[in-house]
Amino acid sequence: MSIHIQARTVRHSTAAQFASIVPSITSAPSLVPTPPRRFTEGPAISTPTIESRPKAFELFHHEKPFKLHLGGILPQFEIGYETWGTLNERKDNVILLTTGLSASPHAKSHLGNRKDGWWEKFIGPGLPVDTSKYFVICTNVLGGCFGSTGPSSINPLASEKANKPIRYGMSFPMVTIWDMVRAQFRLLDHLGIKRVHSVVGSSMGGMQSLAAAALYPDRVDRIISISAAARTHPYSIALRHVQRQVLMNDPGWQGGNYYDTDQFPSNGLSMARQIGTITYRSGPEWEVRFGRKRANTKFERNFKPDFMIETYLLHQGKKWLGQYDPNSLLYISRAMDMFDMADRPLRDPNDANALQDPIASNQCLLDLEAEDALLLDEKTQTDYLHTHYLTNGMSTIQCPVLVIGVKSDFLIPSWQQKEIATCLKAAGNAQVTHFELDGVFGHDTFLLDFANVGTAVKGHLDIDLKHPVPGEWHI
Repeated sequence: MSIHIQARTVRHSTAAQFASIVPSITSAPSLVPTPPRRFTEGPAISTPTIESRPKAFELFHHEKPFKLHLGGILPQFEIGYETWGTLNERKDNVILLTTGLSASPHAKSHLGNRKDGWWEKFIGPGLPVDTSKYFVICTNVLGGCFGSTGPSSINPLASEKANKPIRYGMSFPMVTIWDMVRAQFRLLDHLGIKRVHSVVGSSMGGMQSLAAAALYPDRVDRIISISAAARTHPYSIALRHVQRQVLMNDPGWQGGNYYDTDQFPSNGLSMARQIGTITYRSGPEWEVRFGRKRANTKFERNFKPDFMIETYLLHQGKKWLGQYDPNSLLYISRAMDMFDMADRPLRDPNDANALQDPIASNQCLLDLEAEDALLLDEKTQTDYLHTHYLTNGMSTIQCPVLVIGVKSDFLIPSWQQKEIATCLKAAGNAQVTHFELDGVFGHDTFLLDFANVGTAVKGHLDIDLKHPVPGEWHI
């Protein structure tokens, strides 16, 4: 016997600027979007009630205070998520799909939202993430703006004190990848799911998959990490720093207090997105796609956008307006900067008794106490001559792992995926498979290369754990 749960996703009403994802401050204090006004399918003669319409998303509400890794506390939080497929009776066919920096939980279209999801071609019956076998859950991360609690959410404590709705804004506490993962596992607890078949993620999602397996080794059967890093490289930090600076220097940002005002940091958000787009794709692709083509050969030569690559970047920047909260960009990008598996927390701040062994029982590491004091103090800093700190941080990950990198990715270079695989093997994990893909799509390969990425993902999800095939492959 199986339990079927209707697929749902976060969807926001359309309106100018940020009003499309954040309701008026006079509305209910939540990010729950207005239900769709009508079915987009079925006979027109039947107009169902709101209660009978397919829901666009599911919302998990955690009512207790939630302590964060860096010391902050959320008095409560919500997680927006959607699901596909059927949860079996044992509740052991679950795939937790984790997202990148800007992605919503809408990875696949369904009755509640017919718009194509960001991994549309990868999810479904018979596809790499096979919904005829697996029950797939995709969440919006803590700090986001697609249903989950973030800077645009109502601050319940401040609102109670002021006797009116007050948004968090920049008073929202700093969040980390560890916090995002712990919030997701609170959702799994709520759904009665004790183990997941796999955690699958790309980019920041790949960081989350590593963190999930490290924090919950007894609850994760296998993981897939695509175009991710075990620790953020200074080059990636520098790029995101520039994104944040152009955003915060827009007068419309107003110190993060642009909510419910007549100003919005449109230029800053657009520029930040354009910078991001440059890092997501690669030069070889753009050489083929755009070359030096002009948008209009009849235009007078001046400093307005002239080349097609320029108009493409402008288009990408405008697409984000009204779809993403600038403050969420600040918080989530900083969480990526801070991520370092060498800094794996040994306990959950919400449970003082939940200590974890930092070293796997079958592993012998260097005596860290004998290391140079300076190196010990900076063990979470980038030090590529001393990867044993990373090895130590990933030592609890002993499940089968698929790591995929892309040669043309310069945001998170392929050597960083090789570093993940190398450290996992050094930590005693004998079930590590590493693929390095060729191609011209750069960091966004996980969205575009269905043949190679899809085949590798499906193989890892479906392989019999009794006969693993670890190794290193170049495609």
